Amino acid sequence: MTDRTPAPVSRRALLAGALTVGGTAAVAACSGSEPKASTVDLGAQMVPFHGVHQAGIETPPQAHAAFVALTLNTGVDRAALRRLMRLLTDDAARLTQGTPPLADGQPELADIPARLTVTFGFGPALFDAAGRTDRRPETLQPLPPFAIDKLQPRWCGGDLLLQICADDPVTVAHAQRMLVKDARAFAAVRWVQRGFRRGRGMQDDGVTQRNILGQVDGTANPPPGTGVFAGAVWSDDGPAWLHGGTTLVLRRIRAELETWDAADTAGKEFAVGRRLADGAPLTGRREHDPLDLAAKTANGFPVISEFSHAARAHVLDDRQRIFRRPYNYDEPPAADGTADAGLIFAAYQRDIGAQFLPIQRNLAEADLLNDWTTPIGSAVFAVPPGCAPGGWIGQGLLD
Repeated sequence: MTDRTPAPVSRRALLAGALTVGGTAAVAACSGSEPKASTVDLGAQMVPFHGVHQAGIETPPQAHAAFVALTLNTGVDRAALRRLMRLLTDDAARLTQGTPPLADGQPELADIPARLTVTFGFGPALFDAAGRTDRRPETLQPLPPFAIDKLQPRWCGGDLLLQICADDPVTVAHAQRMLVKDARAFAAVRWVQRGFRRGRGMQDDGVTQRNILGQVDGTANPPPGTGVFAGAVWSDDGPAWLHGGTTLVLRRIRAELETWDAADTAGKEFAVGRRLADGAPLTGRREHDPLDLAAKTANGFPVISEFSHAARAHVLDDRQRIFRRPYNYDEPPAADGTADAGLIFAAYQRDIGAQFLPIQRNLAEADLLNDWTTPIGSAVFAVPPGCAPGGWIGQGLLD
């Protein structure tokens, strides 16, 4: 799913374009300069909701995100979950196409989709409520404890996930409110994590970003739109209902910025294994140059430390790779000015046990970057495949 299909031009966009052209022509007439070309209406761009896969995974990352975890109310069973997912699917299908959902009290706020995507995930306990425990993916369970974790319950778990992403924060806020309001009779909000990336147009629409530590993040991702991505991300074995879907590990990772700021550039790059300026490995010239873990310095030491983040996260088998789609977070600082910032680390993979866990164990065991990062939240979700018009997300499991 991509947003390459030209979006229909709205009456609002036409009027805005006419005013812009008129104003520019008047200025040009006075100054003698040529009028500039009108800009693209980024707010009118839409990502298709229906399809084989849910949008919001292979979609080029939007600038703003809200991850909302819900806890199912006592007594919610499979019949209730069917009603809930039909309702939320209809809401999401409308909102992503710039149409207000039914009973929207502020329909004007739905006019600007701004590449809105809504992606649904099912936590481990949802399968128990639905009476479908036998269809839960084998490795869909809370992650085992790691020595580096300092998990806070307020950022952990969840029965149903709403991942809401768009290039406009008002669009995200409105979609969140509509979806949460319609879910009230079935579930309560457990936590909300809001994140951001560079604003639209501030960088290329790719798969990497600058995280809050200043690192280029996501360089080792399998390229979207390729067979490597499909083989690493989309489920093709296990429960039949999940084929075409994926799994998500969501980790809230606090950045220890006070001590990171005190480190020099050489020390930071040694810990990461990459240059901060451009993300290139210490053995390469460009961001996507392969790691050369055998390269030695003149003194015989590895150029890239075996304990660097890049080395510890490195995998050789394409099927074992994970797809990182992270967002930064920045909460109000403490009274003494200490930052509360970090990463909402969203990792998509075909199988958590076969892909995410081996990498995480390597990182937890001996990653130099652990001195400056602390996991404080953790949750796992099965992400159902997409649906066709007239269908609804999760139908293969809940019907």
